[in-house]
Amino acid sequence: MQTKLQTNSRLLVLCVGNILLLDEGFGSRIAHELATNYRFPPNVSILDRGVMGMAMISDLRSANDVLIIDALDKTGEEPGTILSFSPDELQDYQVFRGAHDTRLIDILNAAELIGIKPPVTCLGVQVADISPPAFEIGLSPAVEAAVPLMVGQVLEWLASRGADAIAISDDDSCDMS
Repeated sequence: MQTKLQTNSRLLVLCVGNILLLDEGFGSRIAHELATNYRFPPNVSILDRGVMGMAMISDLRSANDVLIIDALDKTGEEPGTILSFSPDELQDYQVFRGAHDTRLIDILNAAELIGIKPPVTCLGVQVADISPPAFEIGLSPAVEAAVPLMVGQVLEWLASRGADAIAISDDDSCDMS
């Protein structure tokens, strides 16, 4: 039997990515799906941090357990495949866009240098396209198909830590009381 964390444990789902580069925006899309379709206990934070870089260290500081959602490349898997991996493996699969971009592994390492090291689980999706000829918002069909699967994975991660989400029904979203 798995032991659940105390309900006062601060759980962070940290979603990252650049929505202007097609599949690279997968993390942001997951944050949107979760925020739009579910309610969470007060100890759960679902954050879309886009490409905020080192500013994410303050998010890590307040968390007891972290789930990172990101787009991955060069995994050897088919586009749309969801993968679970350790933070140490981030550097192998993470997309690096240029000199002003900060990789998640660099953020986690910097946080550890100042004593911030919550347990981190990473989930990602193998991308199909992150290099459109011009900025383009959206996901490729294979990565779009992975959205509900990833949402389910996030909900399972939260439930395993004692934080059950409540689906927002269409009736709830129209309730003005």
